[in-house]
Amino acid sequence: MEDIQDNIQFQLTDELIEKVEILIEDANDKEIKLFLNEYHYADIAEILDELDVEDAVYIIKLLDSGLTSDILMELDEDNRENILKHLSAKEIAEEIEELDTDDAADIIAELPEDRKDDVISKIEDQEHKAEIQELLAYDEDTAGGLMAKELVKVYETWTVAGCLRRIRGQAKDVTRVHSIYVVNKEEKLIGRLSLKDLIVAKSDQKIAEIAKDNVDFVNVKDDAEDVAKVMAKYDLEAIPVVDDNQTLLGRITIDDIVDVLKEEADKDYQLAAGITQDVEADDSILDLTRARLPWLFLGLIGGVGAFLIMEGFQEAFNKYAVLFFFTPLIAAMAGNVGVQSSAIIVQGLANDDVKGSVNSRLIKEMLLAALNGTILAIFLFLFVWATKGEFNTALAISVSLIAVIIVAGLIGTFVPLFLNKRGIDPAIATGPFITTSNDIFGILIYFWIAKMILGI
Repeated sequence: MEDIQDNIQFQLTDELIEKVEILIEDANDKEIKLFLNEYHYADIAEILDELDVEDAVYIIKLLDSGLTSDILMELDEDNRENILKHLSAKEIAEEIEELDTDDAADIIAELPEDRKDDVISKIEDQEHKAEIQELLAYDEDTAGGLMAKELVKVYETWTVAGCLRRIRGQAKDVTRVHSIYVVNKEEKLIGRLSLKDLIVAKSDQKIAEIAKDNVDFVNVKDDAEDVAKVMAKYDLEAIPVVDDNQTLLGRITIDDIVDVLKEEADKDYQLAAGITQDVEADDSILDLTRARLPWLFLGLIGGVGAFLIMEGFQEAFNKYAVLFFFTPLIAAMAGNVGVQSSAIIVQGLANDDVKGSVNSRLIKEMLLAALNGTILAIFLFLFVWATKGEFNTALAISVSLIAVIIVAGLIGTFVPLFLNKRGIDPAIATGPFITTSNDIFGILIYFWIAKMILGI
């Protein structure tokens, strides 16, 4: 319990980093091992992320492969890449032999092309090597790219007693046994078992008699996001992977799905912020510029468009200068409503909660926008009338606000639905794209309605 408590309370501090650096400087290998072995491998990875690459490599080479293989998987990707550059093909192969096949394949996939074959050739376990090579053939964003080959499977013709003997050999290579998968003689998945099913069954019973045939599974070609949705929907800790012939190939565990969800959330967050590539704060200025510039340029175009629209209503400005001062408010409301609407739809699409026709969605959003717009417009009307004493001007601004909010809501709802239908990530619709387009439409509608009501 004390070890667990220590791990829970782990906190990376400057003093801790300094202590590790002093131990490394003193080359006190025994003390380094004793000190770091008190921490969880994830904690050690956090420490290594703060060290110079030379010091991190020193520790990786010092500790046992059984521990350092897990540490490598927890490192920041850039730091892991730098560390692997300082390891020989043989040293990397030794680390890989300690990993599950899915993690091993991920490590090799990150290596430069000229090192991949060299590392694979140094793996001594031929079965492990063959399974890793099989996984490398799949796209990383598919079920095949996520799955591990390690699992426990039994044949339907086995008895319970025979099954218990045989699965001991399989289970030693599996970190955690979530389910036991049942296959027929053609290796096709036909059911599943829990350990409880085996324990309570009679020793002479056939596996086919106690297996549950309602097993959830995914196809090896399925998209990683679809796999995540299935596992989230049915609260699964692991799910088997089959090919088109229903042959059992491997399994995907929840830790891999958490990584998928995190990566997808990061990507959607960046898209919503107007960043078109997967970048990090430590990337080069050129990479960051390439990721940000396209949407910034779109914002510039939108600003020019708004300028041209306002220039076309210069006569309205001359007669009713107050309209100019409410332009930022109208543009801001249009952008905010559009982002709110699109964010709800994008979240619903991600969770498969968006049901019904597009028309029903648009009608609902129009009614919601009309209600919100009316409430806000009443407040704005009273404010303008009280401060400016001009009824028609207050009416023009307020009616414009209602119209702008309704249009912004419809655009914010329709665009992500349209993009999703076309196979484009709808998260784009929550960023500068929707804000800029609604700014332009909002200003156009604002001055057009104001011109009509005021008779300009």
